[in-house]
Amino acid sequence: MCGDLLHPFQRGLVIFIGGVGLFILALVMYLIGFYFDYSGRIYPGVNMGWVDLSGKTPAEAALLLALQYDYPHSGQILLRDGGQTWVASPVEVGLALDPVRNAHLAYNLGRSGSLGERLGDQFQAWYHGLTLPLEMTFDQRIARHYLESIAAQVNIPTVEASLHVDGLDVLVQPGQIGRRVDIPATTAALETLTRSLMDGEIPLVVQEDPPVIMDVEEQARIARNIISAPLIVNYPGAEEGAPGPWAFAREDLADMLIIERVATPEGAEYRVNLSDERLRNFLNEIAPDLAKREENARFIFDDDTRQLEVIQPAIYGQSVDVETTIQSLNARVLAGEHDVTLDMEYSTPEITDEATAEDLGITELVSSHTTYYYGSDSSRKQNIATAAERFHGLLIPPGATFSMGDVLGDVSLDTGYAEAWIIYGDRTIKGVGGGVCQVSTTLFRTVFFGGYPIEERHPHAYRVYYYEQTYGGGHDTQWAGLDATVYVPVVDFEFTNDTPYWLLMETYVGNFYLTWKFYSTSDGRTVEWDTTGLTNKQDPPEPRYEENEDLDAGVIKQVDWSVEGADVTVTRDVWRNGEIIYEDTFQTHYMPWRAVCEYGPATEGMPPKDPDPDNPCRPDS
Repeated sequence: MCGDLLHPFQRGLVIFIGGVGLFILALVMYLIGFYFDYSGRIYPGVNMGWVDLSGKTPAEAALLLALQYDYPHSGQILLRDGGQTWVASPVEVGLALDPVRNAHLAYNLGRSGSLGERLGDQFQAWYHGLTLPLEMTFDQRIARHYLESIAAQVNIPTVEASLHVDGLDVLVQPGQIGRRVDIPATTAALETLTRSLMDGEIPLVVQEDPPVIMDVEEQARIARNIISAPLIVNYPGAEEGAPGPWAFAREDLADMLIIERVATPEGAEYRVNLSDERLRNFLNEIAPDLAKREENARFIFDDDTRQLEVIQPAIYGQSVDVETTIQSLNARVLAGEHDVTLDMEYSTPEITDEATAEDLGITELVSSHTTYYYGSDSSRKQNIATAAERFHGLLIPPGATFSMGDVLGDVSLDTGYAEAWIIYGDRTIKGVGGGVCQVSTTLFRTVFFGGYPIEERHPHAYRVYYYEQTYGGGHDTQWAGLDATVYVPVVDFEFTNDTPYWLLMETYVGNFYLTWKFYSTSDGRTVEWDTTGLTNKQDPPEPRYEENEDLDAGVIKQVDWSVEGADVTVTRDVWRNGEIIYEDTFQTHYMPWRAVCEYGPATEGMPPKDPDPDNPCRPDS
């Protein structure tokens, strides 16, 4: 019946669907057969480099790759450094092929990723063919090890030029340019060539390391010239009897030679010179003998002309300029000189011979005092004259504080002093400079009555007869408390010239007196003074008797004299223009002093049983 027949369109559709189904079934069957056929084998169209691995098992593929790619073992790499060459296979310098890994990479093509990625890779290989890159490994550690063995033959150490002295010989070590294989750079070149799977030649990458100092011949010439002859150092303008010259033998110069490496803006270099330290030690040793301290001219004031007369010309100061001499001496010896001169520093004193009384404000006598020393022996007189002479003609600047000790200086036999009686502890003994206190006492009184400020003054331990003497050998206790002692450098006498004028001191020594004069310009000051006289008197202790083995039997010698102790207070008022400008109080305590008698061994009547107060050293009769 017509209702049982299919419409033509429907028939066509059934046929089409059936055809598609048959195609899919056939395709599925093909793919199942394809997968079974290539199970465990590389898919068709897969190449590794130039080798077709289609259908090969991984083991077959690995064997084929190993046979086709034998370059790591059969290849040749030539390394060159000038005329030296080294031949190595790629595997010796670090190139390696792993055929098993590469075969697995080929086998895994189409078997990894999603289903779509797998089917895509399989179709691409089958339809177009796919070529995988061959994986090679390059072990830089092997390359470095190989190149280090070559570097041991190629490398040359850099040698700095050197210079040293052996005795009188100057020895030179020339510099040497160093060579060093640049292993990282050469390794990179090796890796590039071997990965290309081609034989070839690679020049070693070599770095040159020149020394900082290549040539020292010029410095060697200088060193040889320095020690070629003795060095003579001269005192400039030396007259007969002046110090120097001083000579350094060649051996001394060689020992003093310093060769040191120094940095300069142009680079490092060796510098040759004589040792600064050795030169400084030498100059410091001779400098004291060449030094002169500047000293003002010394004058006396002519009371008639009221002008100054030079009695001692000014002394211009000089000293060795040690550091400048070191520099100039080295510069001269480097220039080839062997006869050089010291560099001196010179200074001009404040007051030269041309100074006038008007320049200094010296117009009149402003203070004067005389002390007496009747009965002094020749040694004491010598010491007084020697000390007083140091102050004659001396100038004190305005406002300056004057130290007697600074001018007095060293009191010794070498400076013209003799042994005389001095106070030492609780004894009067023979010592160098006895009598100098006559000078300090005279100065003290000249300052005292001149109205100048007294900064430091020390009395004697006991009353000294000389400092209470008057003209003709008399004695006046009003002078007690107006003495001053000095003992350089411990005990000093100081005063200040507090006027705007220079102060000129003059000292005059007679056979039994010392007169001290101050010349300046008076500012109108006057002095009023008073003394308590001797108070709180104390009798001297009993005499002391000492046996002296250095004296002969029967010889008796008095070495200390008894003096009663006492206290004295002296006051001073200094007036100017109706006002007191200074008030001073000088308090002195004199200890009672015992007589001391020495006698030789076995001297009869000594010590006396009943001493005579007027003659304590008289023995018993």
